[in-house]
Amino acid sequence: MSRSRQPPLVTGISPNEGISWTKVTIRGENLGTGPTDLIGLTICGHNCLLTAEWMSASKIVCRVGQAKNDKGDIIVTTKSGGRGTSTVSFKLLKPEKIGILDQSAVWVDEMNYYDTRTDRNKGIPPLSLRPANPLGIEIDKGRFPQKDLEALFPGMSADFTSENFSAAWYLIENHSTTSFDQLKMAVMNLKKQANKKNEGSLAYVKGGLSTFFEAQDALSAIHQKLEADGTEKVEGSMTQKLENVLNRASNTADTLFQEVLGRKDKADSTRNALNVLQRFKFLFNLPLNIERNIQKGDYDVVINDYEKAKSLFGKTEVQVFKKYYAEIETRIEALRELLLNKLLETPSTLHDQKRYIRYLSDLHASGDPAWQCIGAQHKWILQLMHNCKESYVKDQKGNSLLHSPMLDLDSDVRPSPLGHLSQTASLKRGSSFQSGRDDTWRCKAPQQVAFVEKLTKLVVIQLPNFWKLWISYVNGSLFSETAEKSGQMERAKKNARQRQNDFKKMIQEVMQSLAKLIRGALLPFSLREGELRQYGGWEMKSELSGQWLTHVIQTVRLSYESLTAFEIPNDMLHIIQDLILDLRVRCIMVTLQHTAEDVKRLAEKEDWVVDNEGLTSLPSQFEQCIVHSLQSLKSVLDCKPGEASVFQQQKTQEDVCQLSIGIMQVFIDCLEQLSTKPVGDADTTHLSVDVSSPDLFGSIHEDSSLSSEQRLLIVLSNCCYLERHTFINIAEHFEKHSFQGVEKITQVLNYLYNHPE
Repeated sequence: MSRSRQPPLVTGISPNEGISWTKVTIRGENLGTGPTDLIGLTICGHNCLLTAEWMSASKIVCRVGQAKNDKGDIIVTTKSGGRGTSTVSFKLLKPEKIGILDQSAVWVDEMNYYDTRTDRNKGIPPLSLRPANPLGIEIDKGRFPQKDLEALFPGMSADFTSENFSAAWYLIENHSTTSFDQLKMAVMNLKKQANKKNEGSLAYVKGGLSTFFEAQDALSAIHQKLEADGTEKVEGSMTQKLENVLNRASNTADTLFQEVLGRKDKADSTRNALNVLQRFKFLFNLPLNIERNIQKGDYDVVINDYEKAKSLFGKTEVQVFKKYYAEIETRIEALRELLLNKLLETPSTLHDQKRYIRYLSDLHASGDPAWQCIGAQHKWILQLMHNCKESYVKDQKGNSLLHSPMLDLDSDVRPSPLGHLSQTASLKRGSSFQSGRDDTWRCKAPQQVAFVEKLTKLVVIQLPNFWKLWISYVNGSLFSETAEKSGQMERAKKNARQRQNDFKKMIQEVMQSLAKLIRGALLPFSLREGELRQYGGWEMKSELSGQWLTHVIQTVRLSYESLTAFEIPNDMLHIIQDLILDLRVRCIMVTLQHTAEDVKRLAEKEDWVVDNEGLTSLPSQFEQCIVHSLQSLKSVLDCKPGEASVFQQQKTQEDVCQLSIGIMQVFIDCLEQLSTKPVGDADTTHLSVDVSSPDLFGSIHEDSSLSSEQRLLIVLSNCCYLERHTFINIAEHFEKHSFQGVEKITQVLNYLYNHPE
């Protein structure tokens, strides 16, 4: 079998790997006798015949298609040799996903386009020039079989770009019936085309022949004169003449072409400038676009444009690009300052804070904007708390009563536990931040109570957002995907771990300020002198009643529950629990003191009206006063989750016991005062005249008088009832409300009752 009949063999491919549509060059043996001989080409199982370009029997150029297999052979099939084999393989790579800002190297093929100005084809490689009719005469396809031509011209080809081109094969195949005269015309066309290739260079040489001959003659004359004369004078004069000739020639040439060349240079520079402006208009228009988008608030657009410009021109060496990029950096720096100022503005919502922090991180702002925002919010909350205190203190000193947003009672500022039991119940029911108030009890609340409500409401509203901002800072949710890729999120998380103690101190400082401001308003004696000047300043004309203290305790408790609902650690809220405990203790003390005052006034209310058992209303009033007082303390004595008992400290137990004993002592003194009260001071309009009458306590006449013996008898009757019933009931009420030292109170009471002096 001849060589042309051997099957194709692929021995090389370049490159040997790549993605789909990669342009490859295949080399081997017996790859066909021409483009028509190539009938099949597969790479990795994909048919690439449509993109194949037969160059020679040893070279084929094509593009790899979307193959199913990752790696495979290169199989060439020809008419003359059949299906071939391959000693090499091609590896198909999966294309990588390229982002809009990622750099990518792309091979751009030269395109065949026609330039109307020069009437020439531009950018066409020589091997790709394949005119349909190179001879310039009409093609007349003959009827000679292709197989006969291949047998007649073995190893040759009719393709004029082939290395084995056969002119005879081409003429037989395309001009078998062409006349001899037409073939002579074809020869003349070929000569003309060949002469055109050298026309430019020949014309250039012809145009410069005269100048060349003149220079040659001048040099010959100079050489002859130098040889004939041999003197320095001749040499100098001829040299000077030569220089003059050359200078005149140069000046003449400059004069002739200066205007033309100047216009050409100006046009070229203008054209180049326009091309640069058009090609890089994104960069040149970016400063103005940044300014417009900032004014519209489209910060996302500004950030995206800046990232694109930074990736394209951040490291450029072109001076014009450097100048415009520097202007862009100036605008971006101004934007960073603007966003930072907006971030640190107060008040602001948590959504806006997160948005500005994300913008600043994408713009690679210096420092840690998130931590700066946390610090600014901390200072703002403290300032709000102190401003609230100063406002209420100023109003109090100006003798202006401020209506509480929670309370609007119409009774006395300090309602008595005995006379306003129903009001106390209503106060407990309506002490929520959001519940309404009963219209049946409306009065003006003291400044301290209104201040505590305002202060706790302020903290409950502001502190949760402050805590959420910190949580977002710790878990990295403040940053965008761009910041995550650049490593800013990891650095922020590391900074957050390092600043945990600092944030804990911020929360503790807010809690301490809250507790001390409330103490300054309600418990000034619990502060040191320096703290009192900072957190106090209230005018303590009269101490708050137990009822108002109960309301304050309920308000602080609700604030504590609201803060714990946001998962703020209990160790940071421990100071609030201590405040609640001190307020509860103080409320008990004040209530018992006010109860003693109410008991003392019972003597004035004795009307000496006796019932069938010989008793007046005094024992019942005394018991009711104690019961009402204890009932008003029920919510104070009850322990909420996490609270300690008010009687856990020994000093508190002793103080409560002494106050309870004091109440009993006041009542005994009241009885003694009534038994020794002069006759003229008693109201006797409702008592019987006859002390010895068996119907002494049942027969009451409005116009009768009362003797000292009768008063003493009534007091003794009340005392007997107190000993047998009232004191026992009071002791049971103390035990019911978990009072400590009830036995001691009972013992002292019996002793005082039996030994009044």
